[in-house]
Amino acid sequence: MIYKLNVIVYPEGDTREIDHALHINEMVDLNGNPLPLPLPTARMIVYRVQKISTANTRNEEIRNYHLEQVRADELEEFVR
Repeated sequence: MIYKLNVIVYPEGDTREIDHALHINEMVDLNGNPLPLPLPTARMIVYRVQKISTANTRNEEIRNYHLEQVRADELEEFVR
């Protein structure tokens, strides 16, 4: 049996396991949950999925979602 793990990788290198898959360029909050657009405000900490990589071991398939922080001026485009 192969276990499938989804892990978000923050820009600082910290990691956190999540229970759902993400897509390239998807906007997420601090916990890796997708954010609905348009955003209510630009005063939020928002990450974007920059890269997806996969690592396979004998019993695991680990999908890493590398995040980049979105700048405040970029967030203005996604506010109501």
